[in-house]
Amino acid sequence: MKASTIRCLIASSLITTLGQADYRLPGGATTVFEASREAFTQPLENLDPGSLAKFFSGDTLFNTNWVSASSVVTSRDGLGPLFNTRSCSACHFKDGRGSPPATGEIPNGLLIRVSSLGEQANGAPFPHPVYGNQLSVRSLPENRPEAEVLISYEEIVDSYPDGNGFRIQKPSYSFKEYGYGPLDDFHFSPRVAPSVFGLGLLDSIPDEVLLKQSDPDDADNDGISGRPNWVWSASKTTQSLGKFGWKANKANLLDQTAAAFQGDIGITSKLFPSENHTDWQTKLVESPSGGTPEIGELDLQDVVFYLQSLAPPASRFETEADYREGYELFTQAKCASCHTPEFKTAKQALIPALSGQTIYPYTDLLLHDMGEGLADNRPDFEATGNEWRTPPLWGIGLIPEVNGHTRLLHDGRARNIEEAILWHGGEGEESKRLFTLMNEQARADLIRFVESL
Repeated sequence: MKASTIRCLIASSLITTLGQADYRLPGGATTVFEASREAFTQPLENLDPGSLAKFFSGDTLFNTNWVSASSVVTSRDGLGPLFNTRSCSACHFKDGRGSPPATGEIPNGLLIRVSSLGEQANGAPFPHPVYGNQLSVRSLPENRPEAEVLISYEEIVDSYPDGNGFRIQKPSYSFKEYGYGPLDDFHFSPRVAPSVFGLGLLDSIPDEVLLKQSDPDDADNDGISGRPNWVWSASKTTQSLGKFGWKANKANLLDQTAAAFQGDIGITSKLFPSENHTDWQTKLVESPSGGTPEIGELDLQDVVFYLQSLAPPASRFETEADYREGYELFTQAKCASCHTPEFKTAKQALIPALSGQTIYPYTDLLLHDMGEGLADNRPDFEATGNEWRTPPLWGIGLIPEVNGHTRLLHDGRARNIEEAILWHGGEGEESKRLFTLMNEQARADLIRFVESL
């Protein structure tokens, strides 16, 4: 057992003194004790009070509904001409997780990335010549959305070795009502909006620590080959370690945020100054602009600061014994091989409050082959069509309270934690097998442990 795990297990006090690690404080001193619908919206507990104005400025911008430049002239105009949503919070409601649309709904918390065959010189997916990097399902009134997204599900019925049955559902995607011609010869990938709390802590994990965990050739023969995604960083103008996005295709929160403003809302920035339509969509060139750029650098930085400063909520184990027993099952199933429990943030972090924290995010931020069942078959920089970044597990049990649903995995196909485990393949196949071999009570206890993180 790792020394870090032993330290985690022997922690005994509910709230520890400064400098001590406690698994019940997943964000260290940044952790907030909030389990309501506002659990994901809180600033870092130890954030300098002088920084709260910047935090709340970013909060306001994150929740702002942008408007068309033709309807009114404000500092928040420039929406579209193509877009998926009008605000960041429309996808990340209460800073939480999106879900697939119900039948007949236009997606809010799910988007479709698209690309052509091949890759650009910097390794990025090659944009579709007409539809660019992702489909826009909304547009300003004088324009047409790019396409309508249709999702259907096939119910798969199976049973555990102990005879208890289970069901999982497999999604199928189709597109119609193309606004700008056929969508031919393309890759596509559905992506649900993830929760956004704790991102500053993840960004503060030193690159060398993550790279040390990488084992691309499976040198230790444990069946786990986590590896980094080296991506082009628009803000650094160099190849960098990817940390954010379902395939770790963004190097930092500035890249992630500016790209989302452009791609999801149609808002340009200094980092991404072009509108999100292509040269083939000639009519859209005539659409009114909200300025050059449409979001100023200070406003963009405030949103980034907000995302860096959102705190993870405390874990919710009733007793230390509950934690110990659940963690034992978690390690027996080899879940910790990818969902790494513990890290230490850099001493000189992005924000002083993030510095030197012992955190428990349960992710390694590396790419893993998750098998054909979860494959989108769309390469993204060095990530193959079978690979996904390990998502953090902290706060996962609060998604129903915050967002009113339990949908998980990159496309939201899993209706709960059990289904998410049962979809594991590739490097996760052994963990799934060990989970299925547990008795009914042990499976329930393992799920309860994950829900309490």
